[in-house]
Amino acid sequence: MANKKDIQTLLDKVEKVTAQHQLDLSAGEDLSIGIMNLISIEEHLFYTSQKTGKKNYLDLLNEVRKMRTELMREIIKDYEGEVWCISKHLLAASMRVMEVGTKELKKGNKDKAWGLFEKSYKLYSLFWGINLGVVKMDSLKRKDSQINLVDEKSQKKASASVFTKIGELVQKAVDCCKE
Repeated sequence: MANKKDIQTLLDKVEKVTAQHQLDLSAGEDLSIGIMNLISIEEHLFYTSQKTGKKNYLDLLNEVRKMRTELMREIIKDYEGEVWCISKHLLAASMRVMEVGTKELKKGNKDKAWGLFEKSYKLYSLFWGINLGVVKMDSLKRKDSQINLVDEKSQKKASASVFTKIGELVQKAVDCCKE
C-alpha cells in the first residue's frame, strides 16, 4: 500500500514540473483526450478503407496521423526507446477499455463497467506518470506479480503497485476544471 511519504514524493515531482511551466496539466489532460480521439479516428479510417475498398480514406488517415503526432509532441517532451509508442498505446487502450465499459453500463452491467473504468483510469494514469517523469522506465522493477516503484533519491521500494500510486497522483494533480 502506498504511504503518505511515497505519494508526497510523487506530488512534489509533479509540482516541480508544473512550477517550471513545462506542462499545464489541465490543458494537457484535455489534449490527451483529444489525442485519444484522433487515435480512434485513425483506426476507423483504416477499417473504413478496408471495408469500402477506397484508398482515399488512407489519405485522410495520414492527415489525422500527422495531426496526432504533432499534438503528442506537446505532451511527450522527452522520451527514450519505446516510450513514445508506449504512450500512444496507453492512450488508445485507455479509450478502448473505457468504451467497452460504457457499452457494459448501457447493458445494465454496472459492476462490470466499473471494473473496466478502473482499468481504463489505471492505463491513463500510467500514461501521465511516464510523461511527467515520475515513473521512469528504468525504475520499475518486477517482483512476483507486483510492480514496485523505486524512489530515485532513497532507493526505497514502495509496496503499492505503480497503478495505485500514479492513480492517486493524477487524481490530485490533474484537475480538468482549472481554467
